[in-house]
Amino acid sequence: MRPTAAFLCAALFLSPAAFANNDKTEFSDLPNHPFLTDLPANAHLRIHLRSGDIAVRARDDNKLSVRYDGPSPGRFKDLSVRFERSSDSATLELRGGPDRDMHVVVELPRNSSLFLRMTAGNLEVARFVGDQDISLRAGNLDISLGDPKDYSRIHASVLSGGLEAPPLGESHGGLFRSFTKDGPGRFKLTAHVTAGDLTLR
Repeated sequence: MRPTAAFLCAALFLSPAAFANNDKTEFSDLPNHPFLTDLPANAHLRIHLRSGDIAVRARDDNKLSVRYDGPSPGRFKDLSVRFERSSDSATLELRGGPDRDMHVVVELPRNSSLFLRMTAGNLEVARFVGDQDISLRAGNLDISLGDPKDYSRIHASVLSGGLEAPPLGESHGGLFRSFTKDGPGRFKLTAHVTAGDLTLR
């Protein structure tokens, strides 16, 4: 998807200078006005996502972006982002929007630590170089591990559903399934699905 003029305007509006006097913002009409701001590497992010089909991707610059990536953008003007940040941490909330066809892409610096909560739907999370604590109430959660040796501990669990981690030799299904793996790395990954499927790739 090519950047739109609105996307570029958002980048200008949400420059570091803009945050010098105001570290909170709510950005509405996301389908027609994608959100873009600076975010330093190694930041700690708290992300709260409403239900939908959402991809959280890594990028190799110090930017955070959120864009709607589904059909009929004009229908979903109430889809909005609330963003707050301090010197080394930030909070992002995705709010409003439709009950169906809710497709959103969130892009973050690759060197980020994540605390991520989502209600329901399909959530894909790329490989990030940092600690990750990710939980989905209902649906499918798919996380890219990268090299398992990068982690000091990986803990994955489902209350009801399937739990697959081919790189770790784990495959489980049913109720109250979990596993923990310790390793030589320095990052921690905790992943949980209450009802649905959890896959670590």
